[in-house]
Amino acid sequence: MSELGRLKLLLSSAEKINREQDVDKLLLILSDLAREILEVDRCSLFLLDEQRNELWTKVAHGVKEIRVPSNKGIVGWVAENRKPLVVNDAYADSRFNPEVDKQTGYKTENILAIPLLDKKGKTLGVFQAVNKRNGSFSEEDVELFTLLGGYAASAIETSLLQRKIKEAYREAIMRLSHAAEYKDPETYNHIVRVGLFARLMAEKIGLDKETCDNLMLAAPMHDIGKIGIPDAILLKKGKLTDWEWEVMKKHTIIGYEILKDSESELMQMAALVALDHHEKWDGTGYPNGKKGEEISLWGRITAVADVFDALMSKRPYKEPWPLEKTVDYMTSLKGKAFDPQLIEVFFDNIDEVMNIREKYKDEEES
Repeated sequence: MSELGRLKLLLSSAEKINREQDVDKLLLILSDLAREILEVDRCSLFLLDEQRNELWTKVAHGVKEIRVPSNKGIVGWVAENRKPLVVNDAYADSRFNPEVDKQTGYKTENILAIPLLDKKGKTLGVFQAVNKRNGSFSEEDVELFTLLGGYAASAIETSLLQRKIKEAYREAIMRLSHAAEYKDPETYNHIVRVGLFARLMAEKIGLDKETCDNLMLAAPMHDIGKIGIPDAILLKKGKLTDWEWEVMKKHTIIGYEILKDSESELMQMAALVALDHHEKWDGTGYPNGKKGEEISLWGRITAVADVFDALMSKRPYKEPWPLEKTVDYMTSLKGKAFDPQLIEVFFDNIDEVMNIREKYKDEEES
C-alpha cells in the first residue's frame, strides 16, 4: 500500500475510532485497521494478566484465546523490555516460542510487536502483527503500528480505570444495602442473590447490559428504608399490631425518599425498587396500592427475586421451604401478587436461579 493510501485509510478510520465507546469493539477496529494498513496476515492484542503472570489475547485474528507466560516468546520479551521489536525470521530468533504455532498449526514467518503502556509507563499488554505479505517490516510500519497501539493502550487504561470505579461503586452500594440488613434477620448473601436474580430476569426479557447491571445493584437496596424503622418494631418477636404494621410499611417510602433525588440513573432505579417492591399486581400491595404496570418494572422484578429467596432461606422464625413448595406457592400468586410474565420468565430459568443460590449460599447451608 502506498503512503498516500495508508494516510487515506487512517483518515477514513479516525472518526469511527473516536466515536466508538465500546472498548472491545474499538480494539477489534484497531486490530482490523492494523492488519489492513500494515498488510499482514493477522494481528493479536495481548493483555497482561498479572495474577497469573500470563499474556492473553483480547483480540486474535484467526484463533481463539491464546495464553502464554508473560516472560516467554516475542510478546513476553516486548512486555518485559517495553520496547518495539521486529523479527523478520521468527524461527531464527531465540526469543521466538514455537509452541503457539504447534498448538494452532500456523507458521509464523515474521513479527512486529510493540508494548502497550499506560501513562506511567507500566505494561498493559502487547500488540503484535504477524506475517507481512510483501517483504519485511519497515520503520514506517513500526511508527504506524505504534500510533495505533497508542489508541489501544489509552482505551485499555480507561477501561481498567472505569472497571475499578465501578467495582468501588458496587462495593459501596452493597455495603449500604447491607446496613439495613444488620437490624433485620437476613444475610448479606440474600441481597447479593436478589441482585443477581433481578439481573437474570432483566437479561431474559431482553434489556440491555447496562440496564441489567444497574438493576443488579439497585435491587439489593429494596429494604434500605428499614434503617428508619424503630428497633422495637423491626425486631419485635411475634405479630405486629395494626399501628406497628403501618409504621413498618413506611420503610418503602423512607427508602424512596433517601434515594429519589440523585441524578444517577442507578439511584433513581433503586428509589423505585424501594418504593414498589411490596406492591402487588392486583393492586392489594403497599404503600400506594398500584396495580399492574402502574408498578415500576424494577419493583415487579425485585418482588419476584426477593420473595423467592426469602422463602427458600432459613430465618430465625422459619425453616427454608423446599423448591417445589416455593414454586407452587409463587405460581399460585401469578396475576395476584406477581407480574404473570415475570413469574414465567423466572421459573423458566430455574436452573440458572438455583446455580446462583448454590454459588452464594448462606453459611448455615454450607
